[in-house]
Amino acid sequence: MTPDTPARPGQLLRQTVSGQRWRVLGSAAFFMSWQACESLVPVAIGAVIQQAIGTHDGRRMAWWVLILAGQFLVLSLSYRFGARLSRSAAEYAGHGLRVRIADAVLDPRRLPDPEHRPATTVSIAGSDADRVGAFCGLFPRTAGSLVSVVVATVVLLRISIPLGLLVLLGAPVLLAVVHLLGAPLERRSGAEQEGAAHAASLATDLMDGLRVLKGFRGEAVAARRYRGASRASMQATLRAARAETAYEAATALATMVFLALVALVGGRLAADGRIDVGDLVAAVGLAQFLIGPLSSLSYTGASLARARASAARVLGVLAGERRDDTGVPLPEPPRGELVLTRPPIRLGAGEILGVVASPADASALVEALAEAPYADTGVLLDGVAPATAALEPALSRMLVARHDHQLFGESVRANVSAAATDEALVAAALVASDTDQVAATLPAELDSIVGERGRSLSGGQRQRVALARALATDAEVLVLHDPTTAVDAATEARIAAGIGQLRRGHSTLVVTTSPALLAACDRVVHVVDGAVVSAGSHADLLGSDTAYREQVLA
Repeated sequence: MTPDTPARPGQLLRQTVSGQRWRVLGSAAFFMSWQACESLVPVAIGAVIQQAIGTHDGRRMAWWVLILAGQFLVLSLSYRFGARLSRSAAEYAGHGLRVRIADAVLDPRRLPDPEHRPATTVSIAGSDADRVGAFCGLFPRTAGSLVSVVVATVVLLRISIPLGLLVLLGAPVLLAVVHLLGAPLERRSGAEQEGAAHAASLATDLMDGLRVLKGFRGEAVAARRYRGASRASMQATLRAARAETAYEAATALATMVFLALVALVGGRLAADGRIDVGDLVAAVGLAQFLIGPLSSLSYTGASLARARASAARVLGVLAGERRDDTGVPLPEPPRGELVLTRPPIRLGAGEILGVVASPADASALVEALAEAPYADTGVLLDGVAPATAALEPALSRMLVARHDHQLFGESVRANVSAAATDEALVAAALVASDTDQVAATLPAELDSIVGERGRSLSGGQRQRVALARALATDAEVLVLHDPTTAVDAATEARIAAGIGQLRRGHSTLVVTTSPALLAACDRVVHVVDGAVVSAGSHADLLGSDTAYREQVLA
């Protein structure tokens, strides 16, 4: 956790608003002006009508018309600038949170956090950051609603205390009735969203696996599944639409009954001479107007609760644990010696070592190497545990290229040179990984955009681009995990020769069962159930280790 990271969701909300305080305060001032003028519009209209049919004073009526026009001018400009400031405050705040989340996630000192997988973090940086940012717009609108309620209350009570109490007590009752009527709509809207989300998720899965589906002719089954999900989503949408129609009709009816009651009471008061016609018009207009601000205020608590919930999720990312970036210095110059205690494996300086293991053992070994700079996983780099060494050297000297690599949605060239500093090494990595052959088949060659996560490429093409990126870093110790599982045998042989040539003199650990890659290694160790059972050259192990031979040649 960084020093400026709040400890509680409420503190994060206050910090977010404080960061946009001038926009928030300016927006609040404009919204208060807008709502004050809005609440006085019925009063001005009532005065115009009173002068027209009561006193027949054309001059006073003209003055009230000018006042009404001035109110509309002020309220329209106030709303425009208030909404603009409110929106900009929300957008700037949301953007600021997304930047902070990105900084937190990309911080090399951040410890691995299994609770915040990439998809979860993206969701938090999107919807949750926006919701926390939108809290900056809640304060100005709430302030405006409060001002309108106060102004309308004063005006109504000045017109008539009984009529004012009827409106002020009846409006909350109307809102409660409307809220109860909206419960079925809320349930059906939830079902509608779930159905739509399920159909969209299913469509995404089917598109991702389209090639596989075509391979075993599963298109018809997939189409039936999607058709069923789509039909269920449509039925849920229709039910929600019917509920929405009924809700709108019931809400309109309840509102009309309330306004009719106000008009009836006000009409009686006007008939008795206790209020004039202008006051009656103003009272009915204010009764209708108050429904909006009171409704807005009634949802303030729910909006605050949603913002706090989102703030808690954002804090979960921002408050992730970080390790100290200082520590024991690594030996200079680098030797590239790597030692693992579980299983006991030693990678010598400048050696290319192959490791053959079950998928579970291979994943555990790679995970231990990847987490070595952050936790004691039984790994020594040049005789020093990376977790106790200075962070920057520990990260720069050893690179773990996992099997589940991800590409950026940019060009092939940009992906390969993402962490490289030597253009000559980038060119050599392209050749060694056979990525130059991939680029030759693309429209713009190395400048071709690979799309999101490299989806415009085949599995083998993605692997080669990812391998080129790892080779181009020129790490002193490079760990490769199954880098060629999706390429054909001829391509795999070229890649094995390329890795052997490019990494000669650099320490390289290759976790694989590929015969071509293992043949290019100086030495191979066979790991079974977390223990080394045999070691030697690939050719020697093929002849002496039956289990090795079966696993590699299967």
